Amino acid sequence: MHSQFRPCIDLHNGQVKQIVGGTLHDTDAGQLHTNFVSAEPAAYYARLYREHQLQGGHVIMLGPGNQQAAAEALAAYPDGLQVGGGITVDNACEWIGRGASKVI
Repeated sequence: MHSQFRPCIDLHNGQVKQIVGGTLHDTDAGQLHTNFVSAEPAAYYARLYREHQLQGGHVIMLGPGNQQAAAEALAAYPDGLQVGGGITVDNACEWIGRGASKVI
């Protein structure tokens, strides 16, 4: 059995980041630790995933300030990425309309 790569774009304060598990807190931003903070925007990675035909990926909005970056990523890879984080029954259809393949 082989593994399948599932691309992911984690957004925090509008930036693509890899956050160390358990360090993201709503009340204490000083505890946040990252393994990686990208100089490239989310749409860059979405285009890269589209060009390489990577399927099943997702964009996750970790807290506020990520909606614009998420929308740009979805526009760069329409129907190619799921979106999650802050999704509600009231805004789910909006995110599908912005290009999300699914809302999670």
